[in-house]
Amino acid sequence: MQLHQPILENNQKLIQLVLELKRQRNAVILVHNYQNPEMYRIADFIGDSLGLSQQAEKTDADVILFCGVKFMAETAKILNPKKIVLLPTLEAGCSLADMALPSQLENIKKMHPNAAVVSYVNTSAEIKAMSDICK
Repeated sequence: MQLHQPILENNQKLIQLVLELKRQRNAVILVHNYQNPEMYRIADFIGDSLGLSQQAEKTDADVILFCGVKFMAETAKILNPKKIVLLPTLEAGCSLADMALPSQLENIKKMHPNAAVVSYVNTSAEIKAMSDICK
């Protein structure tokens, strides 16, 4: 498949605009490795969810643009509470993370009040807050 010149020019203009906005806002762009490879062209860091959030923690950026899913952006905010975290699509979810419902966990905790709750890092911030340990 051959790309037409106007498409390439429009993509290049869009990339330049994103990079200029990134500079103006002192932002870092985190791109999960499951994103389309075209996104890699604007990324400061490409990787897995936790690694990207940890990478953002090491930067002096004021704004974190997380190109991933909701729990990833929430994790970035937990690790970077003073930074602004943006998620381009708020509805971007993860079927695995979305299976752990806070209401269900609350019911289980009532049934087993002395049990420790261990959650995986790929869970929502709400589940993390209800957990004793998050790995």
